[in-house]
Amino acid sequence: FVPHIHSTQKNRSTMTGGAIQKAGSAAVQKATQTALKEARAVTAKEAPSIAPAKESMKESAMPWRGWLTKALVQQFGEERVESWRRKLVYKPDDVHDFNQIPKPSTKVPISKDGTKTAMFRYPSPGSQDPVRIPKGFEPDEDPYDTSYYKRDTARRYRNSDFSQQEKTKLELMNSNNPDVQKLREQLQAGPESSPGNQGRFATGPSDFDPTGLRATMSATNQALEASLDAHMPDHLPEPEWFDRSEEIIEWHSSRGLPVPFGGTGFGTVPTHRRIARW
Repeated sequence: FVPHIHSTQKNRSTMTGGAIQKAGSAAVQKATQTALKEARAVTAKEAPSIAPAKESMKESAMPWRGWLTKALVQQFGEERVESWRRKLVYKPDDVHDFNQIPKPSTKVPISKDGTKTAMFRYPSPGSQDPVRIPKGFEPDEDPYDTSYYKRDTARRYRNSDFSQQEKTKLELMNSNNPDVQKLREQLQAGPESSPGNQGRFATGPSDFDPTGLRATMSATNQALEASLDAHMPDHLPEPEWFDRSEEIIEWHSSRGLPVPFGGTGFGTVPTHRRIARW
């Protein structure tokens, strides 16, 4: 195996040397490039010697665009052509001129007075501020995990074939019926699930999440049920008016009114809506 190791080391050093040489030639080429004084279209022959422009060209690359409108303006005048355009065009003041992708130079007003504008990819993604990652996560918590299904306890038993409703139905059926017995066994076993991909993706094996719930391809019903069990609520909620119970009772009792169930105040109906129309 020694010759093979030497050959591998030789290949690595050759690759490293090639990469350094390639980077050096790119640096030399960049140093010899000159920037244009004004942005313009360049040919393939002169492109290697010209530095990329920092701004796009201001002149249109399609000077023939709008030739019909220009001809009509010369013949009938700008005021008359503008009146025709406003009668015939669907949206004469469309800022994008009906282009699906905005032009880089198009300024789109984003304020009511039109003083604040935005441009397509301006500022560019590379010139924007870095991503702000929320703080306050636990050391083992993934800040990029936004999945909700593994902690959605409110919809856990909704529209499920293994809900308490199905269990009650089977209890009311004839227990000696073979079909009922089979359904009871299926209900007791729980939902079947595929084994998942066992952490093997197209890019290779991965163990970043032992539960498998981080990726849909590796998720299983067993891991999902365990996650929902861990997120099930274990507290008794209290109504908003619970701390004002004595005040509510005293207010109604002092006025000789029956005490209502709970405290009202949210979503009350106006007086004119409570008047009978008949």
